[in-house]
Amino acid sequence: MSRRNDRVRKAHQESGNFVERSARKFQENVARSAPVAVASYTLIGAIIFLGLIGYAIDNWRGTSPWFLLGGLLAGIFVGFYELAKVVWKPKR
Repeated sequence: MSRRNDRVRKAHQESGNFVERSARKFQENVARSAPVAVASYTLIGAIIFLGLIGYAIDNWRGTSPWFLLGGLLAGIFVGFYELAKVVWKPKR
C-alpha cells in the first residue's frame, strides 16, 4: 500500500509542476506578444478613425469620396508605421 501511495503522491506532484510550468510559459508568451497585439489594434484603429474623419469632412464639404480615401490611406500609412516599429525593433 505504501508503494502505491508514493506513486500517487509523485504523480500528483509532477502534475502540479506541469500546471505551474504551463501557466508560467503562457504568461511569458502573452507578455512577448503584447506589443504586436497593440500594434495590430493601432493599425485597425488608425484606418477606422482616420477614415471616419475623412468621411465627416466629405459630408461637410461635399467632396465625396476624396477625403475618405485620403483618410483611409493615411490610416494605413500610420498603422503600418506603428506595426513596423514594433516588428523591426532591435532585440535587447
